[in-house]
Amino acid sequence: MTTLHEPVRTDLSVWPASTTEPRPGDLTVAGVPLAEVADRFGTPVYVLDEGEVRERCRTYLHAFPDADVLYAAKAFLCRAVVHWMAEEGLGLDVCSAGELELAVTTGFPPERIVLHGNAKSPHDLRTALRLGVGRIVIDSPSEISRLAAAVGPEGHQKVMVRVVPGIGAGGHDKIRTGTDDQKFGLSLSDGWAQHAIARILGRPQLELTGLHCHLGSQITSVKPYLAAVRRMVGLMARLYDQHGLILSELDLGGGHGIAYGPGEPALDVTALARRIRAELTEACTAAGLDVPRLLVEPGRAIVGPAGIALYRVLAVKRTGPHLFVAVDGGMSDNPRPALYGVRYAPRLTGRLSTAPMARMTVVGRHCEAGDVLAADVELPADVRPGDLLAVPVAGAYHLSMASGYNLVGRPPVAAVADGHARLLVRRESLADIRSRDVGL
Repeated sequence: MTTLHEPVRTDLSVWPASTTEPRPGDLTVAGVPLAEVADRFGTPVYVLDEGEVRERCRTYLHAFPDADVLYAAKAFLCRAVVHWMAEEGLGLDVCSAGELELAVTTGFPPERIVLHGNAKSPHDLRTALRLGVGRIVIDSPSEISRLAAAVGPEGHQKVMVRVVPGIGAGGHDKIRTGTDDQKFGLSLSDGWAQHAIARILGRPQLELTGLHCHLGSQITSVKPYLAAVRRMVGLMARLYDQHGLILSELDLGGGHGIAYGPGEPALDVTALARRIRAELTEACTAAGLDVPRLLVEPGRAIVGPAGIALYRVLAVKRTGPHLFVAVDGGMSDNPRPALYGVRYAPRLTGRLSTAPMARMTVVGRHCEAGDVLAADVELPADVRPGDLLAVPVAGAYHLSMASGYNLVGRPPVAAVADGHARLLVRRESLADIRSRDVGL
């Protein structure tokens, strides 16, 4: 039996700061009604609040005034976002030739870009060198010789080394990257990091500027970052003792957690910056080292809360005690609930409902039992086909992880700002899908 509750007051705590409800049941973002966006661009559609993205960039720059803030492009990248990052003064962290070329051909300065990747292809490395990328983060021993050969004896490339500090942090096992049991980086505990660094020092065309680490994603506590600072400074001190090596940069990665639902914790960026700065200064002073320049790589924390996904309800169905609301999207445009068990908080928009709230599960259109967008959430009991559901905190790892499952096409992205909406990325059409299928 479905449990009914009285209608609840709208909680906008995880929505963009520009979100208002000028009329009961109608949400607007940056002065644009969400129902208007859905009518104009169709559904599913991602909505991105440009002002929210820019304000979050400024928050990071204010918190880290003496650091390089690099936007993690894997969270979501398009030409408009590249422009916003350049205009706000951020650098970029990319993971492929595709992300790198999109950024540089849009006009982003390549020297402000860092290339990551645990398995960089020859094409990735050639593209990085051709475009003049600022840093390449070495992730494995074999990459050293391949990169040195690609650079050539007369060439020059600044590099960093990704170190695994042996610190477990993150919101799910699949997004914890600071421990020795995963694919990224070179371990501190078994000596592989030190061995790789010694090899790099023997390659004069590779300039080692610093160390890099990334602990995981959805981290909401400052403590793991402080532990990482201590371990990385400890390694820097040993390298100085062994090789006389003075490193000028320390990249602590990203993974800064955000709230996906009301009441959930989020990482306090201002507190993070203050405590990291104090810890880094103290550790370096104790080790007799100069304080290196800090780099941080927020992605989700910049675009995640600025995004909203809009869906149309296609069917409402009861199966025993369960009430299912099926929408016109699903795991092809948001695989994160299936991958990581992420919980979202959708709400009805576009009409006022006075019905009591009921527990139900929002599911997608795809041929998988695991195609669930939001399990056991409260929505008005009179939800019906044609209704519009809005899902907040949908700006990161939605379109960037979208797939071609069931050939439904990936959704468009619309930006909203100052009362206007404009298309950033168009919907993937059946013609797009057919054009890639060249065989008979």
